[in-house]
Amino acid sequence: MDAFPPEPIPSSQCDGNSQDTSPCDVERVRLRKGGGEALVQLWGEQVSKLERIVQFRMDPNVRARIDPADVLQEAFLQVSKRIDEYIEGVPVSWFVWLRQKTLQTMIDMQRAHFSDKRDVHREVMRPSQPHGQTSSLSIARVLMDDCTSPSVAASRHEEFEQLRRALDSMNETDREVLAMRHFEQLNNQEVAEMLGLSSTAASNRYVRAMVKLGEIMKSISKQSP
Repeated sequence: MDAFPPEPIPSSQCDGNSQDTSPCDVERVRLRKGGGEALVQLWGEQVSKLERIVQFRMDPNVRARIDPADVLQEAFLQVSKRIDEYIEGVPVSWFVWLRQKTLQTMIDMQRAHFSDKRDVHREVMRPSQPHGQTSSLSIARVLMDDCTSPSVAASRHEEFEQLRRALDSMNETDREVLAMRHFEQLNNQEVAEMLGLSSTAASNRYVRAMVKLGEIMKSISKQSP
């Protein structure tokens, strides 16, 4: 079962009953008419965004063995195998579907990496974090990388944990909106579709999350020596 099932979508974004071609139908039409060539073109239009998302979400413990490019290559193969699933009417937009498949591929590759690590008594399996529970670690890692020089990075573990715990205390949906908008750099409509929110609700949650993040960073800065 996929870890990223299609989320409910506001009807204005993917309404199959609209008299006009909806945004969710444009890519389906191109894929039906253009086949494999259209798939390559449509993938290429989104690959830079998908790479940024993988970079943000990937477990740092596997980066030495798994390159984001490897994830994207495998994700494209999985998308190619399941393209009929999208063409036949999965009720999500093209980018959201690609994001789901790419992140599922990343999770599967991470699971394979950790399941390969064994001790003399048992196999050690590191469970992959479900959707919505990786954002605290990912946000904290990016913020600490931005704020910390390599020379003092080793001494910042306590601050990292403080930041992670503070992010964990945020409303989960607000935190995901923050992760998607500010760090994955998705637009408001994409975030709204992904989380099953109206555009207004997604925008309001982003503003609230940014205010909360500012408060968190200010608090941690005051505690720093």
